Parts: sequence; structure tokens; C-alpha cells
Amino acid sequence: MIAADGGQLGIISTDEAMSLARGAGLDLVEVAPNEKPPVCRIMDFGKFKYQQKKKHHKTHVHHAKIKEIRLRPKTGEHDIEFKVNQAKGFLIHKDKVVVSVVFRGRELAHIDEGQRVMKQIVAQLEPVSKIEAPPQQMGRRLVCTLSPK
Repeated sequence: MIAADGGQLGIISTDEAMSLARGAGLDLVEVAPNEKPPVCRIMDFGKFKYQQKKKHHKTHVHHAKIKEIRLRPKTGEHDIEFKVNQAKGFLIHKDKVVVSVVFRGRELAHIDEGQRVMKQIVAQLEPVSKIEAPPQQMGRRLVCTLSPK
């Protein structure tokens, strides 16, 4: 038998335990029915159930979102650095990042420039990410998917 304050009361009869619980205005709860003799505790069972329910609802699950960062082959160094910092923030918050290099018009003749930009971004994001889908050409886009480490 365990008292409401957590102290041990020893082995006592069921009737005596029930009278102690009623005297304290609490419930007698069997916490270990398989033990010999069974272990009981004097507690406020309604409060205990409420706290268990509250603990269960506290767990917050983050649903990963897919964020996209779009660049062009002629994007400046500072702009690339700014986009990389944004991507790091997304990856730290456990979101996936899709890096797209978009080609327009005659830029399609210089795919190697877009690949250089893509390699630079992937290299800068390597400490906080891993490549989920390697860079690949999809029409007028060069696309790479990164996920958080």
C-alpha cells in the first residue's frame, strides 16, 4: 500500500485501505495487480487521468514541408548567398528544399553555367543536408532535392 504522499504504508487489508482512501477524500487504485500481494495507491484518479491526457496531447509532430528555391544561371554571388541562408533555415526546421535553376531563352545553350550554380549551392548546404534526388534536367529547369540531416 502506498500513501497519497508517496510513502509506504505496508501490507494492510482491503477494508482498511478503502477507509483510509475515503478518509482522505481520494481513490484507492490498484497499480500492480500481478504482484503478490497486489500493490495499491491512494490518489485522485480523475486528476491522474487528466494529467495523462494532457501529456499525450503535448507531443507536437512537425510535418515536413517542401520549400523551393529558384535561381537563374546568371544569379549574382550575394543573391546566391542569401538564398543559401534561406535554405539553411528551412533545413534546420526539418523541411525539404528543392533547388531549381531556371533557364530562359538562350540560357539553355549554357546549361554548364546552371550546373556550376547548382554545385555551388549543394556544396554550401552539405553540412546541414543530404541529397535526396541528384541534380537532373527537367525541361527548362535543373532540379535537385535536399533533405535535412
